[in-house]
Amino acid sequence: MDTLQILEDLQKRAQEDEEFRKLLMETRKAEKPLEAFCCKCRELGYPLYEMDLVSAGEDFYASMRRSTNGGGENSPKLEGEDDFYEMFFCAIQKF
Repeated sequence: MDTLQILEDLQKRAQEDEEFRKLLMETRKAEKPLEAFCCKCRELGYPLYEMDLVSAGEDFYASMRRSTNGGGENSPKLEGEDDFYEMFFCAIQKF
């Protein structure tokens, strides 16, 4: 299971199970929230590490830049679209 599949599975589960969502949201209060989130994911059986999230975002961003205008200076600047960790929490956050 790759990083995106893990995040999709976590998101689906968090949207269906309020207690699971709260468990993941609690990690945001930790001194090192990314580390706490990944540790909690591993406790829950999802093999997710900090560098997995960082690398997935950077790989996605690099792919996007290469796909537009040859990846040159005219490529669009992405604003947060490469931060899968933050995007995940935006998706499961309840307003």
